[in-house]
Amino acid sequence: MTVHPSLQTYIDAWSHAIEAISELVTPLVEGEWNRATACPGWSVRDVVSHVIGLECEMLGDPRPIHSLPRDLYHVRNELTRYMEVQVDVRRCHTAPEMTSELEYTLIRRSRQLRNETRQPDARVRGPLGGAEVSLEECLRLRAFDVWVHEQDLRRALRSPGNLDSPGAMVARDVLIEALPGVVTEGAGAPPHTAVVVDVHGPVEFMRTVRVDADGRGTVSGSPSLGPAVTFVLDWETYVLLACGRVRPAAVEDRVKVEGDQALADAILRGFAVTP
Repeated sequence: MTVHPSLQTYIDAWSHAIEAISELVTPLVEGEWNRATACPGWSVRDVVSHVIGLECEMLGDPRPIHSLPRDLYHVRNELTRYMEVQVDVRRCHTAPEMTSELEYTLIRRSRQLRNETRQPDARVRGPLGGAEVSLEECLRLRAFDVWVHEQDLRRALRSPGNLDSPGAMVARDVLIEALPGVVTEGAGAPPHTAVVVDVHGPVEFMRTVRVDADGRGTVSGSPSLGPAVTFVLDWETYVLLACGRVRPAAVEDRVKVEGDQALADAILRGFAVTP
């Protein structure tokens, strides 16, 4: 085997999620590609286009030369503009064109990953054209992104599933890693504060974010005897909030809050950690 063992987990998670996307969209009729998703301004076709486009960039394909329309309300900054090019250039593609390109991209990318011989710490071009990251981090982020978009498609197509798949495990770790920033930088939790997040459902975990005397946050699996705030919610709701797919008010009946309500509200307002 040429692939480093620490990379295989992310490659497997990516493969599982992107193959699930292919299975979801292959039987769709033309009209179903236009169904809206929770991603602002994006249809099912657009989400699939985004996945295809980023995988093509990972393959080293040149980016399309394409001018965006001026009336795309959801394009708000350079990052969203960057992402939109790969999406808008495919808006005129038919269902067969979309499924064919997805399948061809999946084959090419799978072959590339099977033949990966670099070490996990090798520096590579980051997703979305960002700064260089390690190969391991790049693969982790691609597995995370593809699984999140698989779930976007499942909700739009009313085909739930894979909430406990390999991609879900990667997403859990990525989102937990972001919790200290949500509590400290986002919500401004004061020093010596503890916040507990208790998640149940297909993926279960309990984590405590502790803010030290200097205002820095750390996350651990050890319980807190006197947290300032405790959140209890199911895994799917956690993903929806952390990935910015819903506003807190839309799922308030699915989130149990105990403790400092003002701090809890501040944390929920800044809970989304994805672009």
